[in-house]
Amino acid sequence: MVTQMTPRPDRSRWPAVLIRERARPERIRSRPNAWWLAVGTVCFGAFMGQLDASIVTLTYGSLRTEFHASLAAVEWVSLAYLLTLVALVVPAGRLADAYGRKLLYLYGFTVFTLASGACGLAPSLTALVVFRVVQAVGAALMQANSVALVSTSAPRERMRTALGVQAAAQALGLALGPTVGGALVSTLGWRWVFGVNVPIGLVALVAGHYLLPRTQARTRVAGFDWAGLGLLAVATTGALLGVSAASGLAVPGWGVGLLFAVSAVGGWTFVVRQGRAPAPLVDLALLRMRTVAFGLVGALSGYLVLFGPLVLVPVVLTARGASELTAGLVLTALPAGFALAATGGDRLLPRSLTDRGRCLLGAALFTVGVVGLVATPLTVSGLVLVLLLTGIGLGTFTPANNTLIMGAIPAHSSGTGGGLVNMARGMGTALGVALVTLALHFAGGGAAEGARWAGLVLVGASVAAVVSGWAGPRRDVAGQVRPR
Repeated sequence: MVTQMTPRPDRSRWPAVLIRERARPERIRSRPNAWWLAVGTVCFGAFMGQLDASIVTLTYGSLRTEFHASLAAVEWVSLAYLLTLVALVVPAGRLADAYGRKLLYLYGFTVFTLASGACGLAPSLTALVVFRVVQAVGAALMQANSVALVSTSAPRERMRTALGVQAAAQALGLALGPTVGGALVSTLGWRWVFGVNVPIGLVALVAGHYLLPRTQARTRVAGFDWAGLGLLAVATTGALLGVSAASGLAVPGWGVGLLFAVSAVGGWTFVVRQGRAPAPLVDLALLRMRTVAFGLVGALSGYLVLFGPLVLVPVVLTARGASELTAGLVLTALPAGFALAATGGDRLLPRSLTDRGRCLLGAALFTVGVVGLVATPLTVSGLVLVLLLTGIGLGTFTPANNTLIMGAIPAHSSGTGGGLVNMARGMGTALGVALVTLALHFAGGGAAEGARWAGLVLVGASVAAVVSGWAGPRRDVAGQVRPR
């Protein structure tokens, strides 16, 4: 059930200040470009999340040295974060549709910022992984609402531009991450990689309080599907733990098979429950929509291609004697190409080119790019060119892909839709980390051989993105009226 009324807080149980969305000041709300201010504020979260994601992969070497751990163990600094994010981002979006996207977005920033400080002080690898889980809870509250806040704030005719700006902010975080991360690890140490999030988070909290709009269209929630949440966590954790175990963790072969079996059963049971639960986490009607279903496949594939090289390139270059700073500078080419295409695509591409056409063009470009990882020698100059082309393709593909998905989802379910988009992104990110690590582990010929196998994984994901764009909608989705 959808309502335009803001529900009154239950003052008998909760302090009103904790559960009430505050309106923007009138002088901000009345500005004709107020939606741009909201989009710019959301970009803080987009920037911060991707800065963190791209920085962390550059700490692997230092973490292995300090904590005397294997690569398969250290990768859980990333995977624990991603698993928690994937499990919680859709429930967070559903709760935001009911209780307010601005409210949960700001709570997410608070948790993320505090947990980032704790990660920088972690005394052990286990403690670091635990703090990363807490950090991911905050990230889920942010990311479930970021796409929804952009899509409901911007006019329909400007949605792709707004989502492109958000994608560019993500790309900027990715671009600065390798360089900043490499410099921090090489000079101040890995702990500062997490500490850098704290000042950004404090600025974003203040901006969000004053510039983000309150939620207008809400969906009442009759209950919460805790069993569904558990099954989703079992399915995603089992799959990625199985891949990680196969990558070098001390788990016997039968244990790896058992993890994949548990994941498959959990995923099947989750889907069955979502069709029967009175208040499901995921509205299966959304997934039956051609645009949404194929769009989510494309979003997952695109982020797998985006994050796979962030693990692969530092491992290959440092194995050849390069520093973390050099690896970071080379990696910058990928998000730089992403940002260039995401912000300049509307100016450079024909206006007659549909979102579907942009998806196909972008997917074709980054497919050519990842083929270069397999077909060309992995020299510094060669990597820069290949990563730049891959980034341009992803920057063309991602805003158009997100626009198609969000344009097909009703405004009152935009939080759930945004959660689905970010869940697909998170799964793609996690698979990019896990599958590249698996390829490197099983390569008998060293880093170069592992790079070729990892490149083939990325080629497969690129082909899946091309297929999703081709099989998706034949025309752009008509928009609906967006609330101010």
